[in-house]
Amino acid sequence: MSDEEHHFESKADAGASKTYPQQAGTIRKNGYIVIKGRPCKVVEVSTSKTGKHGHAKCHFVAIDIFNGKKLEDIVPSSHNCDVPHVTRTDYQLIDISEDGFVSLLTENGNTRDDLKLPTDDSLLTQIKDGFAEGKDLVVTVMSSMGEDQICALKDIGPK
Repeated sequence: MSDEEHHFESKADAGASKTYPQQAGTIRKNGYIVIKGRPCKVVEVSTSKTGKHGHAKCHFVAIDIFNGKKLEDIVPSSHNCDVPHVTRTDYQLIDISEDGFVSLLTENGNTRDDLKLPTDDSLLTQIKDGFAEGKDLVVTVMSSMGEDQICALKDIGPK
């Protein structure tokens, strides 16, 4: 054995996948699916009958959870689709910077400064107005496939 200490620089995550496979026929409305590499929420599912030799096909209409674009996909119902891991986390809003970034307080007391204000106008004005009035605001951040975005706001009362 050598006396040298080995230092490994790890920039990888714990190996957790951003998606998991699920049979297309089992994905329902309000579920999630990956279409064209984007995490989407399913708004409509229709299943076609099998042809003489073919598979039943599922037609998915879904909306991208981050940019709101409508995407469609048709997949044989017996095949697997990628389903994104979608998590929601609540953070307390500490500050809004001049360049549109927010400063958030995590549950363990650390701050998170890498998130931009949402692009949704009504949510944006609610956050800015509530912050200007000095309210204690809690924002909900949706995370999926390496992307994060503020998707909701709660007022927990005055400071």
